[in-house]
Amino acid sequence: MRKGLLSSFVLLLATLLGGCGYNTLQSTDEQIKASWAEVLNQYQRRADLVPNLVKTVQGFAAQEKAVLLGVTEARAKVGAIQATPELINDEQAFQKFLAAQGEMTSALQRLLVVAENYPQLKSDASFRDLQAQLEGTENRIAVARNRYIKAVQDYNVTVRSFPSNLTAKVFGYKTKPSFEVKDAEIISKPPVVDFGPLPGKPVQ
Repeated sequence: MRKGLLSSFVLLLATLLGGCGYNTLQSTDEQIKASWAEVLNQYQRRADLVPNLVKTVQGFAAQEKAVLLGVTEARAKVGAIQATPELINDEQAFQKFLAAQGEMTSALQRLLVVAENYPQLKSDASFRDLQAQLEGTENRIAVARNRYIKAVQDYNVTVRSFPSNLTAKVFGYKTKPSFEVKDAEIISKPPVVDFGPLPGKPVQ
């Protein structure tokens, strides 16, 4: 008898929580965590590529010290921020992380512009490989960011909608930060990649 009442109570509780958006809050929150983990993974991939890229460019363009130093410093700033899943729960830390990544993107773009002035560098196989990997990483970052933005949108709609907003308040669920449009335009723009005119193609 007691077991029957307990089972009925648990079933009723599960039904009420499900109807109030609790399950949706759980699933969308997990989607945000997964999406953010992929964003961090792609940014880490880019940070891992930078030392080799700088070293390769340095061999051909040693006099471009300011640009090379800028990339190295930008990577150091990115590395100084502990990129954890908890970043999305701290608006200030989240914005600091985005600012550091934006600085990294800007530094890489300047580096690639410098590289265009060195024909030997552009023809170097290791440099071309790094360029291709970097370009692919920038595209993956853009995709991961878009997935994170969509996940945050779904979650925030649930947190703010009635009656799930009441459930969110009871269980302490708050809205999550997303990428700002202006910032996203800068960071999601891949570095300029130009290997110059194709062999046999006349320069215009």
